[in-house]
Amino acid sequence: MFQAVLFDLDGVITDTAEYHFLAWEKLAKEIGITIDREFNENLKGVSREESLRRILVHGGQENAYTAEAFADMAKRKNDNYVEMIQAVSPKDVYPGILQLLQELRANGIKIALASASKNGPFLLDQMQLTAYFDAIADPAKVAASKPAPDIFIAAAEGVGVDVSQAIGIEDAYSGIAAIKAAHVLPIGVGKAEILGEDIAIVPDTSQLTLDFLTKVWDNK
Repeated sequence: MFQAVLFDLDGVITDTAEYHFLAWEKLAKEIGITIDREFNENLKGVSREESLRRILVHGGQENAYTAEAFADMAKRKNDNYVEMIQAVSPKDVYPGILQLLQELRANGIKIALASASKNGPFLLDQMQLTAYFDAIADPAKVAASKPAPDIFIAAAEGVGVDVSQAIGIEDAYSGIAAIKAAHVLPIGVGKAEILGEDIAIVPDTSQLTLDFLTKVWDNK
C-alpha cells in the first residue's frame, strides 16, 4: 500500500487557471504582448517566473528588462491574481477531492501539496482544506520548477515518505513529467493525448477515490 499522495493544486484540487490567465493577460497587455487561452496552456504547472519568461519570449521581449523590472512584473501579476482569488471558497473544491482527502486521512495515508503556486497555502485556507495536509512543499525553496522533480521530492520529504512509496496527481504535462522524474507513481486528470498514454488517467476528479488509487498502485 502506498504511504503518501502528493497533490498538484490548480486543475486537481480546484480551478484557478482562469484567474491565472486573466492576470497574465492583463500584465501582457500592459507591456504590449498579446496572449490567448491556447498560449496559456504553455503556462500550466510552471512557476510564476518561468511563465513570465515564456510570455516575454513569445512577445520577443526576452532581453528587454532588467532583473529588477522582471521581478516587479512578476509581483504585479501576482497582486492581480491574489485580488481575483479572494472569492475562492469551499464551493470551489473539485468534485470528489474532499471525500478523497477524508478517505486518505482515515486510512493513515500522508497528504502533501506539490504545487508551483506560491499562493497554495492561502488557497487551501480559503477552501478550508488546510487541516487535511500534512505538508506543503514551498516552491520558493526548490532549485527548479516543474518539469524538474524538485517540488515532488520536497513534498515526499515533507511527510517523511520515500518517493517510491508515493502517488502524485497532476493535470499538466509538465507536472506528470516532474512526477516521473521524481520516481513517484503518476496519476493524471485529463486526456491521455495530452498527459501520456503510459499512465493511469481519470477524465475528472470525481473518479479519484481511494479505491481507484489502490487499484492503480496494485497494478503498477
